[in-house]
Amino acid sequence: MIRNLVLFILLLGVGCGSAAAKQSAEQGGIDAAMLQRLKSAYEETSQRKAVRNALATTSIAVLAENADNAAMCDTHFSHRVKTRGITDQRSSGRCWLFTGLNVLRAAALERHDLAEFEFSPNYCSFYDLLEKANLFLQLVIDTRREPLDSRKVDWLLKNPIGDGGQFTGVSNLIMKYGVVPKGVMPETYQSNNTRHMRTILSLSLRESALRLRRSDEKDLQPLKELALAEVYSILVKCLGNPPTEFEWTHYGKNGKKISTKTYTPQSFYAEFFGDDLERGYVMLMNDPTREYNKVYRIDCDRHLYDGDDWLYVNLPIERIKEIAIASIKANKAMYFSCDVGKYLNRTKGTLDVANFDYESLFEASFSMDKRDRILTHASGSSHAMTLIAVDLAEDGSPRKWMVENSWGTKSGYKGNLIMTDKWFDEYMFRLVAAREFVPEDVLKMLEQKPTLLPAWDPMFADEE
Repeated sequence: MIRNLVLFILLLGVGCGSAAAKQSAEQGGIDAAMLQRLKSAYEETSQRKAVRNALATTSIAVLAENADNAAMCDTHFSHRVKTRGITDQRSSGRCWLFTGLNVLRAAALERHDLAEFEFSPNYCSFYDLLEKANLFLQLVIDTRREPLDSRKVDWLLKNPIGDGGQFTGVSNLIMKYGVVPKGVMPETYQSNNTRHMRTILSLSLRESALRLRRSDEKDLQPLKELALAEVYSILVKCLGNPPTEFEWTHYGKNGKKISTKTYTPQSFYAEFFGDDLERGYVMLMNDPTREYNKVYRIDCDRHLYDGDDWLYVNLPIERIKEIAIASIKANKAMYFSCDVGKYLNRTKGTLDVANFDYESLFEASFSMDKRDRILTHASGSSHAMTLIAVDLAEDGSPRKWMVENSWGTKSGYKGNLIMTDKWFDEYMFRLVAAREFVPEDVLKMLEQKPTLLPAWDPMFADEE
């Protein structure tokens, strides 16, 4: 009865050619006739009613899990980097930093007969946030003549500081400030749970930005230093005082003492890793929305004002795989980033495009390819991890890959994530490899003048 009444009212509105309905349709709105067609297109079958009942009380991830893909994949890998231990970034956006330090750790464990060991993320975080604050303040000074609503100034004020980042942050920070063992500067509650600290830092920096924009030229540098002193004070209270010198005892895998020395953060880095991160590594990207075999640079996408903008070579996915395989075979872990939230089975720790069947659950088509997903903001790099393993078929082609994650030992497959090669094709974005594994023709591309991309390009959000 009610349905018939509604139909009558709708049809009456359409039949009478109501001015409101006609105006709505002409302006691109949903008029009564369109609404009726939409309702009529949905037929309440018993199957759809069952799905609707299930969705009312159960998560989409559970209902969409593909029963045909329920078995755990083979966990054997033909080639694997030697590394030990799983780190945990907790409730922070520091995946990029944990990944970079885990690459260093894998090499240090192998080179120096170390027992289980971690570099201190908190030490690097302190200087990362201090440098990002300086970057923001100096960019505010540089753009103070531009209006507040200019694209660049608006972007700056929306993004004063965060704890996300990418590999150039790892390389610039470590080459400037060195590293320390985790025990020398351990994590704090605030380093593990960064949201409130970021909010306070952002508020402080935004207020300082307005003061700088309203000040005379002669006052800019003193005001900037005053603002940085406030940031430094907040960081010490939240993260602790970073050491300039410390004593540390080196124990081997057998637990026996090897040496006790006094180090600076720089001398510790030199002894336990020592590679030139800024010159010895190349960032590679697979972005099908832009021309391959070209070099790109992201404006203002750096952690230090006097550091390096993010620069990368855009390559077809097969070329990136070749470099990754060569590095893994040589026992060298790599910085790797991807769109980790897509088709992730957290319980099993697998990344597989067959993990979930959203099409059957919703009777909808999700057919965009990687290029179209990027163009429509449906996909982009969101998380960095350490690439440590590949399983090769007899013909040398990869079947699956494994990354060491930084979500603790209770997450994924023993703290790792296993991805199929098909998933790698669709959702892998960035790889950082040592120059020794990058072919000469790719290294030659680095001589190109980079194409400059804006800081707000949607493809290049910080990895967290």
